[in-house]
Amino acid sequence: MNKQTHVSSRNYNTFQIDVSIHELYTLSSKLDFEQVPALIREGYKILGGGSNILMSSDVKVPVFHVRNKGIEIVLEKEEYVLASIGAGENWHDVVMWAIDHDYGGIENLSLIPGNAGTAPIQNIGAYGIEIKDVLHSLKAFRVSDGLEYSFHNSECQFAYRDSIFKNVLKGKFIISEIILQLTKAGHHRINTSYGAIQSKLKEKAVVNPGISDVSEAVIEIRTAKLPDPSRIGNAGSFFKNPVIPVKQFEKLKLSYSDMPHYPVDDDFVKLPAGWLIDQCGWKGKIIGNTGTYKNQALVLVNHGGASGREILELSEKIMKSVYDTYNIHLEREVNVWF
Repeated sequence: MNKQTHVSSRNYNTFQIDVSIHELYTLSSKLDFEQVPALIREGYKILGGGSNILMSSDVKVPVFHVRNKGIEIVLEKEEYVLASIGAGENWHDVVMWAIDHDYGGIENLSLIPGNAGTAPIQNIGAYGIEIKDVLHSLKAFRVSDGLEYSFHNSECQFAYRDSIFKNVLKGKFIISEIILQLTKAGHHRINTSYGAIQSKLKEKAVVNPGISDVSEAVIEIRTAKLPDPSRIGNAGSFFKNPVIPVKQFEKLKLSYSDMPHYPVDDDFVKLPAGWLIDQCGWKGKIIGNTGTYKNQALVLVNHGGASGREILELSEKIMKSVYDTYNIHLEREVNVWF
């Protein structure tokens, strides 16, 4: 296992926050995962692609960086394959691998930052698809004793941007491998339910889209809306889209007739957090070294030299503003390292 001390975090998080990681351990093999318990003292952090974290200060506890790679077909049927993905694989690279091999199911999740192992933790989703829709199972090592366990989809307790690994088992397991069930040619289920995808396909004159067409459309949409982390530090969507009771929405609708919403079920609706933040006047606002992205208020950015504390304080101001205006609590999607 590779160990580094007093490492700058700048290249390990997409916000480009520069703090000191006192101990950084790289996990690249099964043996590395098994050795984790012996290295833990009081507290530790698990690091994947660094796309969903905000480091607010120097990290003084051991950090375990998941870097194991590999993609392998472990089962093939007439309609689908089961693909084993190393947790350290870049998620978008996994999507592109699937497209190249004509395996469907994750094309709507193109260009989502982060690594494969962190995808199930927050149940990543976009444009009508969540990873829970394609995840067959996963393997993870228990931090307390280094033993390997398998979790079937049903055991992951998936919910909107949520899973058992964000709640009951938070920090207790390190995911080492995910197994996806992907459709084969002739059995793809194309999902173009979101208007943005339909509009983009129409613009490109695509009548009968395949998985590559959907992927290309999603990439173009996300590129137009979201900043490139290599140019502007960010962690994508900073807040979850709030889900509120229908009764509360009906009351809000009386005052805000143009409020967009998406039905969840008979009792709840989902509101776009970006719209709420935009309506409160935050879109494109710059405060010190940070602010919100000019094309998407949901994205908080580091314009250069921002500290994690600055970005955290901005998020708190936005949350208060939305609550004061709409009586809606925004919840951070990004994990804050205190």
